[in-house]
Amino acid sequence: MGGVDVGDSGGKKRSTNTEINMVPFIDLLMCTISFLLLTAVWVTNSRINADAQVPGPPDPNQELTPQTPEKVLNLHIAENDFGLVWKQGATVVSEVRVPKVPVEIKDGGRTLVRYPELGKKIEEEWKQQGGHRDPSDKKLDQAILHTDNRLPFKEIIAVLDALYSPKREMKMADGQVKPIPAFNMTFSVR
Repeated sequence: MGGVDVGDSGGKKRSTNTEINMVPFIDLLMCTISFLLLTAVWVTNSRINADAQVPGPPDPNQELTPQTPEKVLNLHIAENDFGLVWKQGATVVSEVRVPKVPVEIKDGGRTLVRYPELGKKIEEEWKQQGGHRDPSDKKLDQAILHTDNRLPFKEIIAVLDALYSPKREMKMADGQVKPIPAFNMTFSVR
């Protein structure tokens, strides 16, 4: 413990020595140091590095040509059928309904579900509406799967198999041409 000598007050009173508890002072010092370190770190992060290069066309008087959005296949899974909706931005290009006819396949001790009619219809629609068919084109057509969260997993897998059934050829980096699925699929978010 630290002590403080208050000294002699001219002999009239007795000198008093008091002990000061150092723990609160150390706590205060540690809080001050931590506050100083935290503010020093955040002050450097609040700075923005800016330069004169602003995004946009090089000539402000010249207009940019607007890019048309690509067509996207939206695959809706309903109770009794499937909806194949091609959209370009917010515009519906075409819409087709396919009846939900499951085909069960026995594989050992398990039963798999498949939708062959859906796969055929997706392939027909891709041949009519798909945009990326050239083997040198590295992009894939986009598909968005809209489904209920309570749909059984085996049905989702069956729909994914049907969606990946259309194949297209793509030229690989080594020069070989290989068949790959025509769609890149994502799930919709509600």
